[in-house]
Amino acid sequence: MSNDLMLDTQIRDWVLVPLSVVMVLIGVLRHFVTKLLRSTQNPDIKAVKEGQVVLRARYLRGSANLIPAKSFRARRVYYNNEENGLLFVPKGQGNNMQAQMFTDPNMAMDMMKKNLSMIIPQTLTFAWVNFFFSGFVAAKIPFPLTQRFRSMLQNGIDLSSVDVSYVSSRSWYFLNLFGLRGLFSLILGEENATDDAQKMMEKQMTMQMGAFGADPAKTLGAEKDGLDLVQHEWALNRIEQRAEAVLKQLLDTPDFNF
Repeated sequence: MSNDLMLDTQIRDWVLVPLSVVMVLIGVLRHFVTKLLRSTQNPDIKAVKEGQVVLRARYLRGSANLIPAKSFRARRVYYNNEENGLLFVPKGQGNNMQAQMFTDPNMAMDMMKKNLSMIIPQTLTFAWVNFFFSGFVAAKIPFPLTQRFRSMLQNGIDLSSVDVSYVSSRSWYFLNLFGLRGLFSLILGEENATDDAQKMMEKQMTMQMGAFGADPAKTLGAEKDGLDLVQHEWALNRIEQRAEAVLKQLLDTPDFNF
């Protein structure tokens, strides 16, 4: 059997193009369905305040040497005071993310809706592709590939004599499933609900943080310790004298034109 195959134009018209169009339409539809199923929740005011405090404390650590020592010490006391400091959290008052997940039914409902909006369309689309388009050689990659790509590009075709660059209809489905993220970002924007791999990774990271008891109080405590360890060295000491010396040096330069 020859390695070169003549692809019928009807396969392009009735397999390749419809499959690609359906994948794009399903992705767009899943995006809008996910937005409709998403429940509107007001942000946690306490969590927002804690995040802003941590951000301001980090800015203070980063630019500590650009303010006088007296001003830096006053700001550090404002953040790290053991009585009413913004970074001081008494024991037992930290928020446990895992406890919030169990006590907030809306969070669990949102996760279930996202999983359903992701799993059901993929299952139905794969069953449709497997039933109607299984066994077709739908396209050809315009550049040579190694044998390692055979299992990825020729899923559903058991012909070792066919060149690796030919793509089966089932493999074309998977290529569209994972390769249309850039198109969806262009059509629907960066914050779209079609990037399933990224969403699943974010969910797993969130669940792992909750399982290990990640606590915003620990973040505040770590920032408090980092602010205590800062050794202040004012970088603007005698800045007027140094600026005056630089200006005199420029003025004394023969080629300098004011």
